Amino acid sequence: MENPVEFVHWLRSVAPYIHAFRGKTFVIAFPGELVAAGALPVLAHDLSLLHALGIKIVVVYGSRPQVAEQLALRNVEGRFHNGIRITDTAAMECAKEAAGELRLDIEAAFSQGLPNTPMSNAAIRVISGNFVTARPLGVIDGVDLELTGITRKVDAETIHSILAAGAVILLSPLGFSPTGEAFNLTMEDVAVSAAVALHADKLIFITETEMLRDLAGTEIRELSSHQAEAVLQANFLPPESAFYLRHCVKACNSGVERSHIVPFAMDGSAMLELFTHDGVGTMISHENLESLRPATIEDVGGIIKLIEPLEADGTLVKRGRELIEREINYFSVIEHDGVIFGCAALYPFPEEKMAEMACLTVNPEAQAQGDGERILKHMENRARASGITRLFVLTTRTAHWFIKRGFVPATVDALPKDRQRMYNWQRKSQVLVKTL
Repeated sequence: MENPVEFVHWLRSVAPYIHAFRGKTFVIAFPGELVAAGALPVLAHDLSLLHALGIKIVVVYGSRPQVAEQLALRNVEGRFHNGIRITDTAAMECAKEAAGELRLDIEAAFSQGLPNTPMSNAAIRVISGNFVTARPLGVIDGVDLELTGITRKVDAETIHSILAAGAVILLSPLGFSPTGEAFNLTMEDVAVSAAVALHADKLIFITETEMLRDLAGTEIRELSSHQAEAVLQANFLPPESAFYLRHCVKACNSGVERSHIVPFAMDGSAMLELFTHDGVGTMISHENLESLRPATIEDVGGIIKLIEPLEADGTLVKRGRELIEREINYFSVIEHDGVIFGCAALYPFPEEKMAEMACLTVNPEAQAQGDGERILKHMENRARASGITRLFVLTTRTAHWFIKRGFVPATVDALPKDRQRMYNWQRKSQVLVKTL
């Protein structure tokens, strides 16, 4: 290993995600294009690792190019209406054959166990079956879509019991009616229906599309469902990307906490999306992904993890866990997808209408993205709401950052009387004051 220190640092940085994801249910869906591109073995490696970390995995696969290939082999022309396949008897036979072949390929990929690969020592059981009840889509605009269907119900109870037993669930783009008919479904519809029925924590589409971009060409990393709806109404996305985004919005509005669109062109994209702060795709949530809020007692552990390195190098004064627990009402935190990435505390001195902002910290992995400034503005608003007119900080190393944001140097005499008595003359912290 060339850089063991870097490896250890990386492993520690992903630990919060590992803790947060253990025991959660992820529905992970991918199109037939991923298999055609030869990316299935690598994806199976990545999903097996997620499984090993204690994540419950439901896999949904699509088969559009494989169905088209089967139709071409039989010299049958595919028919569509508004982008939806019209599934006649011949197309249904092709859909069955394509789904069957893909299921075997996916099961084989999860059965690998070669030494020196991510699948070594893995023993993953993949269970598929008639878990999806479907109904015909019917006649749209006067066109009978025949055996093209839509999901009616997902057998969540049975799937939950299988997931609890440690197996991976595999869902095909086929559904069945109570009368025994088979219907051709879209992978996206099955994935959303499964995620909603299972109350999944995440729905992840690993797609053939490129990264979503706005009209200026800037990558779209995060959207609330409301923002996503606005993007769809603006109608500037490619049709395939808009199709995925529409299903993500539907999932989030139906109770799924997070949905993702992740291009499979990048090796390990699913892992990078899940275990890095910015990810490599687009995340959609029912509410804004990032939460800046007052801290609660449950946040103490996250705050300690943030400030411990700065206490160790002397940037911050050391605080014990008991002190933080007692003073938790003074703290605010910035949370990103369930992980705390920043914090600060506000200690009021009401008589002088002043307050000290202390312990302003942002995780090094998330710095240079404006989180520190957002926390500062939040604390300033919190101070104003309490009738505070002046904010001060004591710092030994970050004076320049605060000066750029409107603080001015001052003397110890400018501090409230009670704070003057607590001033540590050995640290000789610089005093900076800002009028609100």
